Amino acid sequence: MSAPQATRATALHAGAWWLWALGLATAASRTTNPLLLGLLVGVAGYVVAVRRTDAPWARSYGAFVKLGLVVIGIRLVFAFVLGSPIPGTHTLVTLPEVPLPDWAKGVRIGGRVTTEGMVFALYDGLKLATLLICVGAANALANPSRLLKSLPGALYEVGVAVVVAMTFAPNLVTDVQRLRAARRLRGRPDRGFKALLQVGVPVLEGALERSVALAAAMDARGYGRSARVPRAVRRTTSALTLGGLLGVCAGTYGLLGDTGAGYGLPLLLAGLAAALAGLWLGGRRSVRTRYRPEPWGPRACLVAGSGIAVAALTIWAGDHAPAALHPPAYPLTAPVLPLWPAAALLVGLLPAVVAPAPPPPTTVTTTDTTRTARTARTARTAQKEPSK
Repeated sequence: MSAPQATRATALHAGAWWLWALGLATAASRTTNPLLLGLLVGVAGYVVAVRRTDAPWARSYGAFVKLGLVVIGIRLVFAFVLGSPIPGTHTLVTLPEVPLPDWAKGVRIGGRVTTEGMVFALYDGLKLATLLICVGAANALANPSRLLKSLPGALYEVGVAVVVAMTFAPNLVTDVQRLRAARRLRGRPDRGFKALLQVGVPVLEGALERSVALAAAMDARGYGRSARVPRAVRRTTSALTLGGLLGVCAGTYGLLGDTGAGYGLPLLLAGLAAALAGLWLGGRRSVRTRYRPEPWGPRACLVAGSGIAVAALTIWAGDHAPAALHPPAYPLTAPVLPLWPAAALLVGLLPAVVAPAPPPPTTVTTTDTTRTARTARTARTAQKEPSK
């Protein structure tokens, strides 16, 4: 099945990308093997590289990668200064230890820093960084406005708030890049604290204008208006939704934890059923209509199924071969790449084949290039001429 070019009619459902990314994140939460975690990062990065568009939200993947590196650094610093619960025999350095009162037993500042403790901190930080990178892949691939259209009516208000919050940062980055390019064309510095202050005012002004325009558009489309439903229906909706969410949380905790997968799946399924019933009843309050509902086709099933398959196979591998997914930090041993869990992670590459290909990037015409060069030359000439 060859992948067509992505258009409005053939674009993949945004929920499929999130299910795929959450499946990879679930697999990352079940292992501390750095080789498997690196393979997951490679799978997510390759799919993002070949299937993301040039939209503003697609540029957020790099920010999540940098955030993951920062998380690893913070985890290593904490382990270096505050110590690690893992014992070790290979001492790297011995720091001066700060004496603490009796009520702070179990906590220390300084002391002996071991190689085993730092390796354990590295594994732990790498797992959290991989989770962030998987979420960043979903942000870079899923269109937030199309995701909003797919939410049930009961979550319409919450979905609008979340989508607006998710699109604020990419638009802010785009404004900063545009203003810095304009300053460079005018021959003005675009780096430094002073330049940042001069760029910050128009960026905030643009954000305020977008907020006012968004509020007007939401009011024109009837945002916040709801229909009246009987009190019994409202109470039943609240009970089903709250009970379903609690079941989803408990089931997810059981699946993501090292133990509890046996009761986690039934709780998760029961919670999902109750939550969906509550959302269906809550949708009766919504008076909005759907224009061009998002289709869920076979390609979306394949993409979502690949993420679910990666999560299921990793959970099964954790139950049958836990030593391969959790290499010990003490005694200090080199991690080994298990073959069949690694092959299971490669199933996550399926979206790179079946998902619609992004449209080619917009090319700059010769007229635009000439105009830009002429503007830059004029700015440099005006800067060199002495003021009269």
